[in-house]
Amino acid sequence: MLPGKTAQKVAWVLKLVEELDIVPASYFKKLADADDLWEIRVQAGGHAIRLIGFFADENVLLLNHAFQKKTQKTPAKHIKLAESRKRDYHSRN
Repeated sequence: MLPGKTAQKVAWVLKLVEELDIVPASYFKKLADADDLWEIRVQAGGHAIRLIGFFADENVLLLNHAFQKKTQKTPAKHIKLAESRKRDYHSRN
């Protein structure tokens, strides 16, 4: 569970990603070395929160994994988990 101000910042960034046509890379970027995964990036109160997802279609971004980032690089285990969930989603739809 996130502290109140951190949760508010996450909600604000999600709204920003939803509403802007061009989202700054400091908030939203495609992950390199991943199977078409995108990362929403939130900095709040000394916490680095990452939400990983993929586009189900042109206008729908499915977020399937979130974690608190503690290193500079996105850990491979988080990318693998998000890719696994993406494959599972596509196998069912």
